[in-house]
Amino acid sequence: MPDLSRIGDREKLKPKAGDEPHWHRLRQGVYLGYRPSKKTAGGTWFARFYDADNNRNKRKRLGDYGTLSGHDVFRQAKADAEVWAATVESGGELARSMVTVRDACEAYLEQKPGSIAEGVFRRHVYCDPIAKVKLEKLRRHHLRSWRKRLEQAPALVSRSKTGEKRWKERAKSTVNRDMVPLRAALRQVLEPGRPGSDAAWQEALKPFKGAGKPRDLYLDRVERKRLIDAVSDEARPFVKGLCLLPLRPGALAALTAREFDQRTRSLIVGKDKNDRSRQISLPKDTADFFAEQVEQKPPASYIFVRSSGKAWAKDSWKRPIKEATKAANLPIAVCAYTLRHSVITDLIRARLPILTVAQLSGTSVAMIEKHYGHLVHDDSEDALSTLVLEQ
Repeated sequence: MPDLSRIGDREKLKPKAGDEPHWHRLRQGVYLGYRPSKKTAGGTWFARFYDADNNRNKRKRLGDYGTLSGHDVFRQAKADAEVWAATVESGGELARSMVTVRDACEAYLEQKPGSIAEGVFRRHVYCDPIAKVKLEKLRRHHLRSWRKRLEQAPALVSRSKTGEKRWKERAKSTVNRDMVPLRAALRQVLEPGRPGSDAAWQEALKPFKGAGKPRDLYLDRVERKRLIDAVSDEARPFVKGLCLLPLRPGALAALTAREFDQRTRSLIVGKDKNDRSRQISLPKDTADFFAEQVEQKPPASYIFVRSSGKAWAKDSWKRPIKEATKAANLPIAVCAYTLRHSVITDLIRARLPILTVAQLSGTSVAMIEKHYGHLVHDDSEDALSTLVLEQ
């Protein structure tokens, strides 16, 4: 059995009958194979795993690693073979139909369905040349080109079906968010490549640093009340809900009547960014408000609905909030997320523990500290100032 890690030994190998690879043992039951080309230098690499449960060998073609040379070829092939073998061994062998980047994205959605990832794949992957690239051929330059196209694609500001569509330059923070689903899908099926090499596909998807700017537009309680009073009757319950809870607008819009229990004054937030449900205990006044909204509604109905009976969405809440902002003489940049930011700010200033704020708002402690940590620092200074001894 040859030592494929030795370049000289590998170059001396001749093609075997039936195109059978030369095998190199990595560990018991796991082998790395190399089949020399009959016409050119180099060859094709394979992985083999012995499935004891089925008493048979499984094989996977790894590719020719044409962009790598010398010892880098063996190191990358060995790493890929071990990752694949571990996947098979744990019962998670990829379907044979998974060949392209699109296949990987679709497999990811089967395991982790979500409207955000699905939307990103539909808008920026499936209709892009990257979708047809084979996983075994995927290299850093493929994803660099895809990222460049993503950065240059304008972001849609208005999706109104009747009005004129408006676009704006895609922000770095938006690019970062749109790269997340593809990076997650590829990580499920590909081992990160050797840093600095073209096989290091993951390097092309690194997020921009410092792109996520914290929201600094804040409305106090009086200003939020002015907004509620100025908004249309149709949108008023939804906007008031945003002012009472630190929820993302989409999560509030997705709430159904069955998720509110009037007896226990509890609310289940089931559909949110992280796809994990959480329960919130409501104070009496807030619970009374929700009780009014669910009155005589069947369990499957949305708590907050438009006059048409449909749920609120980004394209429907923008206009009434924008019009109310103007009528209430508030900053023009006010949006639905301004209300979430304002509510979270008030909770922090009320000195509610950061962990509790994170749980209520459906985000991480790290994100709360990143965007609201300065408020905690200000309160710390106020608390420490009480310890100063009189001269």
